[in-house]
Amino acid sequence: MLLKLLPLFSTTLLYVLYYLISTFKFDVQILTASVPYDYLLQLFVAYVIYALSKRVWVFLVIHALLMGLLYIGNAVKISFFGGPIMPDDVFALQSLLLILDGWRFFLAAIPLAAIASLILFNFTMRHWSAYLASLVIILLGITVVYKPATILDPLDGYFGNSVWDQRSNYIWRGATLYTLLESARYFAAAEVIPDADMAEEAAEKLLVGVLPPSQPVVLKKEPVAKTFTPRNVHIVLLESFWDPSMLKKAKYKQNPLSPEFRELWKSAEYSHALSPVFGGFTANAEFEVLCGFPVVKNSVKFERQLLNDVPCLPHVLADKGYRTIASHPNVPVFWNRVNAYKRTGFQTYWSLQDFVQDDMNREFMSDSTLYRQVLEKISGSIDAKQPVLDYIVTYFGHWNYPLSDSRPNKISSPSPVEEVTAYANTVYYKSRELMVFINEMRKRDPEGIIVVFGDHLPFLGENFAGYVESNFLAANRSDFTPTMFKAYVSTPMLIIDGKRGPVKIGSLPLYQVPKLVLDLLNFDEPTIMDYAAPLPNMRVRALPGLHFNILAGGAVDMCKEPPYSETCQLSSRWLENISIVSNDLFMGRQFTRPKYVPEKQPKPVLSAEVVIPPAIAEAK
Repeated sequence: MLLKLLPLFSTTLLYVLYYLISTFKFDVQILTASVPYDYLLQLFVAYVIYALSKRVWVFLVIHALLMGLLYIGNAVKISFFGGPIMPDDVFALQSLLLILDGWRFFLAAIPLAAIASLILFNFTMRHWSAYLASLVIILLGITVVYKPATILDPLDGYFGNSVWDQRSNYIWRGATLYTLLESARYFAAAEVIPDADMAEEAAEKLLVGVLPPSQPVVLKKEPVAKTFTPRNVHIVLLESFWDPSMLKKAKYKQNPLSPEFRELWKSAEYSHALSPVFGGFTANAEFEVLCGFPVVKNSVKFERQLLNDVPCLPHVLADKGYRTIASHPNVPVFWNRVNAYKRTGFQTYWSLQDFVQDDMNREFMSDSTLYRQVLEKISGSIDAKQPVLDYIVTYFGHWNYPLSDSRPNKISSPSPVEEVTAYANTVYYKSRELMVFINEMRKRDPEGIIVVFGDHLPFLGENFAGYVESNFLAANRSDFTPTMFKAYVSTPMLIIDGKRGPVKIGSLPLYQVPKLVLDLLNFDEPTIMDYAAPLPNMRVRALPGLHFNILAGGAVDMCKEPPYSETCQLSSRWLENISIVSNDLFMGRQFTRPKYVPEKQPKPVLSAEVVIPPAIAEAK
């Protein structure tokens, strides 16, 4: 009899323990009113596991590990990134394990390995209760996958659901119910691959097309004042690059950012990139700056939603005779970059093994040696006047901001958040090494286009602690003001147009960078980047579950949930069409991909005929 009560005792004890740890260690507290529902559902899970277990002690270990993953794992992710574990995080697990080292790797890997091995070791079907438990698991699994609305409709109706505030969803429901509902939502919201009519209709709306979707058109390009001019393009994604002087309460005695960089940045009127991510998921920032489409969901585009070869910026330039090179001193498979870079049009990918590791900050290669080695590798092409797309993703600057003996601390702060000081010292070196690269590149390649930007803001303590201390952000995303949401994704950006110098671009979403680069090259052929051209008098920054518009006067118009403002209605429709075309191009049959035919006879450079589907027919 006592053994039959064991799941009750273990669930109660573990629930209380993990609830206290989550509350007092990570400041993540499930609402008291939701505890009974969450506890009872977890008790049900415990009895299912118990029914399938051969040994009592193994059941206890499995139960403790699973509950720890649900309650402590979610609390840790909320404290780091502002939101709980999502189903898509399963696909990012490989990259997470690759990036962790030492005790952090084992802290993440051991529980996962233990859960899997112990379940196999302890599984049994010796009792009728095991068959009943199996029936429940199979029935629930089928429902979640094939009929998720059966679960979502009644429970969302009772508990509510915020499409943009997953932390609140977690707190309202508790870990177990939240996991069940978001698993069902994952299948309910699966990406739809559009057919030809749907894709072309969405594309025409984006391009203000008026031609019938059934017939291709011949678009004759009129002579333009300027012709395409191949120039080298150098794009540098700077890991966690940001301006720490925004932290007013940090009280740095010395400004961490290089004065030379700040002066150059000032000449661009302190332009900013608007990133799709915060604190991590660099690959989504990469996707936007390479392919010209916004990331609108909480998933890594490189991992599962880039299945086709697509004419992104590297592909477009490669077709024009460019040598296209991507450089990143990390293991090559991280974030599926081997496949992603190939599909976007890079001919060469230099990863960690392709560089001499002669200047390291722990496992992170310094920017200075990365820049130097890349410049050495591409100098032949520059000297031979072969146009190059030189795309560099730095690694130095990654949390937890280690330095080497050759880079002693220069900046101090009284802040109790240790990352506030550690990050400032990282930026001290990172910004200065960047300026050495920019100066050298402008000297070697005076007409080259240089694009540098931070991929996301740095992690500065749990629950945005370093930002909260200076009133830069609130501890909870649900308390963010519109200005905070903009600041949450704004990183320094410099675009240097050869001898003409820095371009004043204001706050520019990263997905609009490749179109701007092509414009600087006087590229005047249809591309997929045309789809995400700015809406009139606004710039749209999509984030998972919400978006905001920066209006012509600089005001931030938040679009969280209905009723929407007039501008939010416009941008929402725009994002719906963007998603349809994106799914067609990157995962579907590419009905909206530009199609070209060779000219029948030589013609002047300023006049060409291009056969394209109606979706890409843009009024000129």
